[in-house]
Amino acid sequence: MKFSTGASLAFMMLLEYFIWGAWYVTMGTYMGEHLQSSGLQIGAAYSALAIATMISPFFIGLIADRYFAAQKIMGVLHIIGAGLLFVATTIDTNGLFYWVILAYSLVYMPTIALSNSIAFGQMTDAGKQFPWIRVFGTLGWIAAGITLSKFGIEKSASTFQLAAGASALLGVFSFALPNTPPKAATNSSASKALGTEAFILFKDKSYLIFFIAAILVCIPLSFYYGFANPFLNEMGVKEAAQKMTLGQVSEAVFILAIPFLFYKIGVKNMLLMGMVAWILRYVCFAYGNADNNMWMLYGGIILHGICYDFFFVTGYMYTEKKAGEKIKNAAQGLFTFATYGLGMFIGTWFSGIIVDKYKTGETHNWYNIWLVPAGIAVAVLLYFILFFKEKKEIKEA
Repeated sequence: MKFSTGASLAFMMLLEYFIWGAWYVTMGTYMGEHLQSSGLQIGAAYSALAIATMISPFFIGLIADRYFAAQKIMGVLHIIGAGLLFVATTIDTNGLFYWVILAYSLVYMPTIALSNSIAFGQMTDAGKQFPWIRVFGTLGWIAAGITLSKFGIEKSASTFQLAAGASALLGVFSFALPNTPPKAATNSSASKALGTEAFILFKDKSYLIFFIAAILVCIPLSFYYGFANPFLNEMGVKEAAQKMTLGQVSEAVFILAIPFLFYKIGVKNMLLMGMVAWILRYVCFAYGNADNNMWMLYGGIILHGICYDFFFVTGYMYTEKKAGEKIKNAAQGLFTFATYGLGMFIGTWFSGIIVDKYKTGETHNWYNIWLVPAGIAVAVLLYFILFFKEKKEIKEA
């Protein structure tokens, strides 16, 4: 792969995740400040992305991959997305805001898969080259958080305007990306787009137990994505969005350890470590504050690397190993649908209900709120310990 090609792909990834990080992390804070949204309304807005996650595989598998060059459809989607993000800043009612965010999510989520397709289409050795390209996505998310805090705009409409500007830029830039022609010859279907070929994995009891645990653990994950930034701002933490980027730094660091640990300590132990980290994170949030226990808030944020990498990244690797070469793509699609789609949809609504339950005037009883996802994580951990019985460890080929 030429250096110029790699540089354009890296810039694409940087913008792709800068856009997401610019509006997603602070949306709950923005809604509370400008729309006086309830926890349920904030949770509903975050559920829009989960709905889009469940729908986007059909768009990619049945339309985009078959009839359009990936870079062109991505360009169009990002330009439309830029308009929707700007429109979101002009809305002052929760109902209409939800529909605009849903519409935006439906045009944004397919671009994740499209950006990956464009990158893979230009690589001569994806195993070695893709991680170096994808890491710029993490850098983009970090850059978004730092920008929001440094300019003091994380509570304002400027977060969406910043994301809209980046989306417009990437939309235009996409047309200059290397050509990735449509795969018109592929035999796509709705069932393949959903990954139903991978249902055969459920005959394996250990995988079924893991699969259910993965859906359930998305409930505590939803609490973090939807309400960590409002929580930190309400606690008086300065430059909360910038501090939250430590979670992405942690994610980037811990992901480097996964290939070694996956075979060294085994998949079960890695998944257990991830679940324990979820418990510790929410205990830290429950007991932390912006004064003498600020270290606990930092700890809860930094634990994101273990929470995410050791469960979800390990989960994707475990799924691929269990599926084998023939159905691995279907299995990964099904895992994404179940976790970031179904699991996050349940979690976003449930988290909103819990946050409303413990609202006290203009503030919240965050201690009680964070103990709920901690308790759920404990329950999932016990379930996993009792029922997950992998007959043999997965060995490196």
